Amino acid sequence: MKRLIIILLPLSISGLIQAATLDGKEVPIHHVSSDNCLECHQTIYKQWKGSMHAKSTALKDPIHGAIYRKMVGDPTKENVKVSGKYPVCLQCHSPNAALDQTTKLDAKPAYSEGINCVACHTMKRYKGLYGKDGKMQLGQSAYELSDSLQGPNGFLHEQGQGADKLRSHLDEEGELNPHLGRDNKGQPYLTDKEVQAVDLPMVANSTLKTSAACLGCHDKRKNSKGVALCETGDEYLEGKSRQNCQSCHMPISGGLADHSMGGGYSLAMLKRSVRLDLMSQKVGDRLTIDVMVENMQPHNVPTGAPFRNMYLKLTALSADGDVLWQNFQTHPAKEDPKAFFVYTMMDDANHPVPPPMASKVGKNTRLKPYETRVLIYNIPASGVDSVRAELYYNLLWPGMVKKMRRLPAALKAPKRFAWFEEKIR
Repeated sequence: MKRLIIILLPLSISGLIQAATLDGKEVPIHHVSSDNCLECHQTIYKQWKGSMHAKSTALKDPIHGAIYRKMVGDPTKENVKVSGKYPVCLQCHSPNAALDQTTKLDAKPAYSEGINCVACHTMKRYKGLYGKDGKMQLGQSAYELSDSLQGPNGFLHEQGQGADKLRSHLDEEGELNPHLGRDNKGQPYLTDKEVQAVDLPMVANSTLKTSAACLGCHDKRKNSKGVALCETGDEYLEGKSRQNCQSCHMPISGGLADHSMGGGYSLAMLKRSVRLDLMSQKVGDRLTIDVMVENMQPHNVPTGAPFRNMYLKLTALSADGDVLWQNFQTHPAKEDPKAFFVYTMMDDANHPVPPPMASKVGKNTRLKPYETRVLIYNIPASGVDSVRAELYYNLLWPGMVKKMRRLPAALKAPKRFAWFEEKIR
């Protein structure tokens, strides 16, 4: 692990910004790699390392990488531009690189780590999605950044021998916490004789317990033609929920906030998001089936990237398990559109196009916040012993799956995340 010391450097007339010394070189705090947090925060680091935050860049996310290379360019090259401008996607996908206005994402670990520890824990205040000039400010630009780490709780103080004294939070081996700053002699607290991960002060900031900590990247984004691509923030407000994003995506377990931050890539998160049920009624030689799909989230499902979608598969089975009827044979997009929950983007000629090229929205059949939707089917009852409903989630539109042949199969395959089966009486 690299040696890390945090100091203050006078980098501008207007004031100081916090900087670190890595391997004898002085660098700004946003160049500090998350590897320097591993020693003390092993559980959190492991969760983050497996999260999509840690894999958010075009270097590590195969889907984003494929789109980035096609629409922007090589993520290992410097001075890559989009219509003469710095790529706006880096504001969220590689915020530390965006602060330096660099496009060479392999130049520093803190760039290739994407949304790393420092990227989130230096956000002091959410300024909103629009600046005074009315233009959108995304990612780190939507926040007032601090020169000290921000923690949801900070640290306690207590009186000691007539003077303020920082309470030492000890780990299992009795080492002092490096976020406490300096002792009353002005000396930094050491965590280890070998690794000087010291003097990286942290202050309390309850903003990290609110949805404002997420909205800079997960609110909304429009393409150059004004068509909404991602609108989770607006969807959340429409749902009028009092729960924050963290209550689902960073639940407390064992006293720690889960930094896996599961979303559409997480099967566990998907299973918590939607409730599936069905009721059937046999009348003569026909069977009426009501399939209930309930969105239990305060935003649309699916949400986020516009190409995420899901579909319902309904199957009638014989007593031997033979398939007697299905609501589609190949894909519900054309065979059973009501079973396809999707957000499509079109050009002026009503042809499906990639999000950056869209001039309007086509279909938007996603579940709205807390919506309960009932899909009704009437099928032949002859020989039917049971009916099975299954929900599948996809990260990509069907057309994108065909075109992105080099993507890992696991990213292109549908994920079954809810199912319900009922015997016919």
